[in-house]
Amino acid sequence: MAKKSSANASAVKPNVFMRIGLFIKQIIDELRKVVTPTSKELFMWSLAVFIFVILLMVVVTGLDFGLGKLVMWIFG
Repeated sequence: MAKKSSANASAVKPNVFMRIGLFIKQIIDELRKVVTPTSKELFMWSLAVFIFVILLMVVVTGLDFGLGKLVMWIFG
């Protein structure tokens, strides 16, 4: 049988307030890494999203129209 290591036995889980404090500290550390886009980057990404949404709308509309015509052709 494997024995428990002494490191695991002596490790104590921090209390709830220490864990909440660590969690908030980690959130703040991650938020410091966030980079705000420039206005040009924001415009280009917004344009890319807009074009992608328009493209998906065209594809879904085409499929809807095509499948509707197919169903009407099959079932009359």
